[in-house]
This record gives sequence, structure tokens and C-alpha cells, in this order.
Amino acid sequence: MRLALALATGTAAAWTLPAPACHAPALAAALRIPRRTSAAGVALTFDDGPHAEGTPAALAALASAAAPATFFLVGEQVERNPRLAAEVVAAGHAVALHGFRHRNQLRLAPGVLREDLRRGAAAIEEATGVSPTMYRPPYGIFSAGGLRAVRAAGYAPWLWSRWGRDWRADATPEGIAAKATEDLGRGDVVLLHDADHYSADGSHRRTAAALPLILEAVDRRGLVTERL
Repeated sequence: MRLALALATGTAAAWTLPAPACHAPALAAALRIPRRTSAAGVALTFDDGPHAEGTPAALAALASAAAPATFFLVGEQVERNPRLAAEVVAAGHAVALHGFRHRNQLRLAPGVLREDLRRGAAAIEEATGVSPTMYRPPYGIFSAGGLRAVRAAGYAPWLWSRWGRDWRADATPEGIAAKATEDLGRGDVVLLHDADHYSADGSHRRTAAALPLILEAVDRRGLVTERL
């Protein structure tokens, strides 16, 4: 009984080992999950879209500053609005995979996750003509099996080094911008959300309002934005 319990505990610990990597730079580095780039600029990234209001607002703000970005798209949202996914690519931005459904990897068997990756990539490819090569998990949480499945499928896993915490109900545009650009420097990857499908209602509006402030801060620091 004790051996079975110890084995179960060890298996669970191994399965959840990568989960804190989004908050633990040393763990992310040990697992070879990049949080930063080697580029001279910063990478603005958007999760959870496309969104009928949030994505066009983000695209407009980025266009006004001639700033490229990377959008981690959710397959089920791409299926609901393929035109917007295509517009992201047409505007010169990169698209990447955020899964087909927005689910925590810790709760998914490897086979379920593999199918989620396949469906998500297929939706993006059909809508945009682009095959995604990068993947960021919902909530930034990898399981051990999930990380293996992502790499086996040929995707580069990605996290982030800065975030605006823009999904929260109490977020403000000013607060989002201040958090996202705190100690911002070369190689930083900034996490934002152009959709409120899986976060506080209306949060995409606050992100859209924060974007000009973030882009101004990037410019003041003498930095440029780049795609991942």
C-alpha cells in the first residue's frame, strides 16, 4: 500500500513538474522553454483570440505604430471567426497555436492533447494558410506529458517574461501598461490578451486601451517590437 502510494505520488509530481515554469525562470530554463528572445527588440504576444472586437482593436493599435506582434490563436475561436485570423496574417503578424480548446494541460491525457494540437493547427492552417510552429499552453501551464507531446508534434514551446495581467476584472489600462513594461528590455516577451473568451468580461477593451501606452513605453526605451 505504501509503495503504491509512493509511486502514485511520484508520478503525480513528475506530471506536474513543468507547471510552475511560467513563474519560475530557472525551471523554464532547465526545461528549455524559452521566455525571452535573442532579438534586439521586444515581442508583443496576444493569447486567446481571435475576438470580434478585441482583435481588430489590437490590430488597429499595432498598425498605428507599425508594430509587428505574435498572436497565439485558439482553434475553436478561429473556426468561429476565420476571417479575423486571416486578417492577422494579412497585417503582417505571426500566428501561433494556443490549442483548439482553452484547457489546462494538467487535466488532459497525452492522447487528448495530441488531438487538441492537431485540431487547433488544422483550424489555423485552413483560415490563414499558415502552419503554426510555436505553441503556448492555456494558462501558461505545461504538464510533463504535454511538453513531450508538443515537442513531438514539432512545435516550439513558448512562455513569456513580462505580462500585463490584463485578464483580471480589476485591471485598468494604465495598470496593464505599467505592469507589462516594468523593467522592459531587449529580448522580453510580453503576454497580453486580445480576447475575453476565457477571462473577465470586457477585459479586451482595457487591453486595447493599454496598447498605445505600451507602444509609447517601448519607443521611449529606444526599443522596437518584433515577431517571435
